Amino acid sequence: MEGTVQKRGKSRGEDGVAMAIDFLLANARLVLGVGGAAVLGIATLAVKRLIDRAAHPPGEDEKPDQKSISKTWEELSLTGASPKLLKRGLENSVKKSIPAVIKIEKEDCSASSTAEVPKLEIRRVPLCVTLQEKLLHYYQSHVMLSESDVAQAKQKALDVCMEIQAFLRSKQPEMPLGEMSLGGSLFDGLQVVSADHACLLVPLLIEEKFWYFVPGEETILNTPQFWMVRRTNLEYFGRGSSYWDKFIVGSYLSSNAVNESLHKLVMGSMNWPALGSMLDCTIRQVMGSQELKLEIQQEESQLFIDILPIIRFKETVLTSQPENKGNFENLWCRSFYTDEATKLRDLDASDSGLRLCCLKILKAVCKDQPSLRRLTGGHLVNVILHLSDTESDWSEAALADRFLQVITEVTGYLEQGFLPSYFNSAVNLLSELSAEEIDEIGYTLYCAFSNPDMLLQREV
Repeated sequence: MEGTVQKRGKSRGEDGVAMAIDFLLANARLVLGVGGAAVLGIATLAVKRLIDRAAHPPGEDEKPDQKSISKTWEELSLTGASPKLLKRGLENSVKKSIPAVIKIEKEDCSASSTAEVPKLEIRRVPLCVTLQEKLLHYYQSHVMLSESDVAQAKQKALDVCMEIQAFLRSKQPEMPLGEMSLGGSLFDGLQVVSADHACLLVPLLIEEKFWYFVPGEETILNTPQFWMVRRTNLEYFGRGSSYWDKFIVGSYLSSNAVNESLHKLVMGSMNWPALGSMLDCTIRQVMGSQELKLEIQQEESQLFIDILPIIRFKETVLTSQPENKGNFENLWCRSFYTDEATKLRDLDASDSGLRLCCLKILKAVCKDQPSLRRLTGGHLVNVILHLSDTESDWSEAALADRFLQVITEVTGYLEQGFLPSYFNSAVNLLSELSAEEIDEIGYTLYCAFSNPDMLLQREV
């Protein structure tokens, strides 16, 4: 008896939301009609499953229930709304259900059932017969960048890069830095929609005899994506023998300390208004970001430049990316970006394929669709590389098939909650995404497989 009372007490709070939702469903026909009430019921059950999964995530030894995840996306696709919108709508509806139903009972029920939901104004792709034609039109009219825009962005980034390098050499001549260079999708021909982002690579020159690269699997975190750089031979070469010793935290080179020093030097000391005036543009620091990031504005064009410290040792490239590391200040991210871009380009060159074209279309789609923006070029490149191991036909005639196949592959990885890096299968590229973000992306792609045109529509 006592156990029953405790159980009831414990479940009373959980039943509160359920009772409110049941009350809303019981009166849904007054508001939405029979068909609308059925759709709302499907949406409610699907969202409750999403909420339950978010509130009770699987343990370390448990794998996500793939069948349950895909079933949820299937149920949600019947409603025509995304998980995030449905969840928000249900929460608001529950809060307002009781007064709303009382008000409806006093009014003409037929008037409320004919209310129209406002539609988003959408710019559609001109009428094409096949998906193949639509994809090629989308690529030509929206994805590709004009040569003049690319050249202008590159030149502006180069001008800023040269000024930063000259400033650092004059301000800190003893700091052992390699030749800075510009990289990223703008300089690799992988940028889409607008030429608005570049990356300034700042190589740190470290002495091989003083430092040892510790692979992620050998650290206490056992995370293959994040490495450490340990100071060695202190008994023979004491602290101060290397310039970078001043950035040691707990015997390891701290990426956070390096970032903070460069931030103070570059962001805090350079005269950006004067430099902007000289370069005929406006240069601002991007505030509130852990990254070293600049915004360059010139007339109608906008360009962002990330300043990224890197360490190269033989074939290994480590970068400092603070948003990925949590509270661990000594971690460096193992980067395969150059290897991935080179591999993709080589594959296309070997068979005259359209892998790069397919990648750019998908990148533009993710940039255009708010629900897909957390799906990055890095995710897509690795999916296409994995698919290229089993699929050999990447000709123009097969573009539509490969486009749909990539969507299917991404959905499968999302269901598993694991996307292995092509060059290190132990690295999970989905680890940075939350369960809610995975559901939002997975639902959108699930719907897009049967209606791919929705991905080529751009909101205005």
